[in-house]
Amino acid sequence: MTTLNISLTDDMKAFIEAQVAEEGFASASEYLQAVLRDARMRKARKNLEAKLEEALAEGPPEPMTREDWDSLERKVWERHGRDQARS
Repeated sequence: MTTLNISLTDDMKAFIEAQVAEEGFASASEYLQAVLRDARMRKARKNLEAKLEEALAEGPPEPMTREDWDSLERKVWERHGRDQARS
C-alpha cells in the first residue's frame, strides 16, 4: 500500500472526522478508501450504462443462424475437451 498526502480545509477535516465517528470507521484513511471505492463503482456503473445505451441505439442484433449455433456448440465442446484433459 502507498501513502498520499493531501491538504484539507479545517471544515473538510472536521467533516471527515465526524463521518469516521458516525459511520464506525477505524480511521480517516479507511473512510476515504470507502469513499473512493464508491466513486470508482459509480464511474464503472456510468460506463456500463453508456455501453448499454449505445447497444440499444444500434438496435437488435441480427438473428443467429444455424451456422452461428453450430459454431458456438463446437467451441463449447472444444473448451469442454480441454477442461477435461486438464483434470
